[in-house]
Amino acid sequence: MRSVDVATITKVVARLCEEANFYLEQSVHSAFQRAYEEEISPLGRDVLTQILANAAVAAEKRLPICQDTGIVLVLVELGQEVHVSGGSLYAAINQGVRDAYQKCYLRKSVVNDPIERTNTKDNTPAVIHCRIVDGDKMRISLMPKSAGSENVSTVKVLNPADGWEGIKKFVLETIDQAGPNPCPPLIVGIGMGGTMEKAALLAKEALFRPVGQKNPTETIAHLEDELLDAINKLGIGPMGRGGRITALAVHIEVFPTHMSSLLVAVNLLCCAARYKTAEI
Repeated sequence: MRSVDVATITKVVARLCEEANFYLEQSVHSAFQRAYEEEISPLGRDVLTQILANAAVAAEKRLPICQDTGIVLVLVELGQEVHVSGGSLYAAINQGVRDAYQKCYLRKSVVNDPIERTNTKDNTPAVIHCRIVDGDKMRISLMPKSAGSENVSTVKVLNPADGWEGIKKFVLETIDQAGPNPCPPLIVGIGMGGTMEKAALLAKEALFRPVGQKNPTETIAHLEDELLDAINKLGIGPMGRGGRITALAVHIEVFPTHMSSLLVAVNLLCCAARYKTAEI
């Protein structure tokens, strides 16, 4: 059994909050550069130029890539041989979020209740999902999730007879209706199977996959390519200004489900695609 002190967890979470808000992942940055080369619309290319320039300024000056510094999503893979010592895992994570958002003057966007809507003033609590895995390591993946992309994400219960064509229609309708609101070019996370909440979580987890990394199952990888092509034919383009590049990638995750169910969730990630991962 390996012991990990909560103070270490807090420091790692605070660092990830800072890095996620200031620096694009390399795979995302490379995807934007490829998108610029492939975009045929002059206005779309100009938007992509500004996105890349904004990322460069944010990294150089340690400023937020986007003014919406999000509600913090944390995925924890906790090795079953790890003992968290000195306090609560969730409290340690929330303290890390609190420390980073106060230290770096990041915008605090979390309200205490969906109805009363009083700001918590430190961007906590984070949304935390913890999964027990083999081993004696802890892996923390963190994403400041902005409202623009989250607010147009959807979950739907389809009829199993709808099949792939029904799924494809649902995904394309979701993105077409979202239009410029989620600030494209997007990363599109899709979860299929399980139950309603499982499909939604799968879609969110899919967003953490490096851009360009395919699903290991060949048939699912083929569906990712098919959907990406169809999405980019919608003509929404960068920031909704028209063009070829509406999405940088489509990532699909699947899970077994009931024979009478076909659960599908679509979670969108905006052009400020911010996520970081660390292992303790």
